[in-house]
Amino acid sequence: MKTYKLTAYEKDGSLITEETFTAESDDAAKEQGHQLLTEKDLLERTHRLASPLGKLLLFHT
Repeated sequence: MKTYKLTAYEKDGSLITEETFTAESDDAAKEQGHQLLTEKDLLERTHRLASPLGKLLLFHT
């Protein structure tokens, strides 16, 4: 399992949420990240999901 980091921000740059979670693969992490963003109603906010290697898997400005 790999550890991924999901962050979401307000337009002024202030942090809304920062969560870490584990997933089997990048694809599984994308699904889990999307689900978390949906649950917290943050899909339209600036967000990013980074892999343990620093690869951006989800990004929205």
